[in-house]
Amino acid sequence: MAGVAWRGGSFLLFYLECTIMNKTILLLLVPLFTASIAKAQYIPVDKESTLSFKIGNFGFDVNGSFTGFKGLIYFDPKNVTASSFDVTIDASTVNTDNSLRDEHLRDASYFDVKNYPAIHYISSKITSSGNSFVAYGKLTIKGRSKDISIPFTAIQGTDEYLFKGTFKINRRDFGVGGTSTISNELQVSLNVLAKKQTAI
Repeated sequence: MAGVAWRGGSFLLFYLECTIMNKTILLLLVPLFTASIAKAQYIPVDKESTLSFKIGNFGFDVNGSFTGFKGLIYFDPKNVTASSFDVTIDASTVNTDNSLRDEHLRDASYFDVKNYPAIHYISSKITSSGNSFVAYGKLTIKGRSKDISIPFTAIQGTDEYLFKGTFKINRRDFGVGGTSTISNELQVSLNVLAKKQTAI
C-alpha cells in the first residue's frame, strides 16, 4: 500500500510540475506575442502622399510641394503613447510649377539638396483629444533641427491611415532663403497615406 501511495504521490508531483512549467512557458510567450503585435507598422505610400506649402512673395502666394516620402509610422489611436512618426521626404522633389525657380530652391542658399538631400521629422510624443491628435517632435532641414508640433487627424481604412495636418514654420529657423524678400513664415500641409506593414 505504501508503494501505491508513493506512486500516486509521484504522479501528483509530476502533474504539478507540468502545470507550473506550462504556466511559466505561457508567461514567457505573452511578451513575445505582444512584441510581435507591436511590430505592426505603417509605411508612407509616396505616390499617394504630398507635403504642400504656401509662402508669400511680393504680395502673392507661391504654392509648392514635396514628395519622396519614406519612413516608419507606428499609430494606434487607442494607445498614442506608443505611437510615433519617423519620416523623411526628398528635398530635391521641391515643385512650384516653375522649373527655373525650382532649380534655384535646390541651390545652397535655399534647400541645398546636394548636401542635405532629406527633410526629416521624428516625433517624441503624440497626444490626443477626441478624434484630433498632436505630434510633438523635431523637424530637420539643412542640418538644423527645430521643435515642431503638428496637429493632425487620422482617417482609418481597411489596412491604412490617411493623416492630414497643417502647421507653420519660419524658414529662417532652418537657414532657408537667407535675406530673400519672400515671407519668413510659410504654411505647411500634410496629406500622407500610410499602408499597414508587418515587420519580420
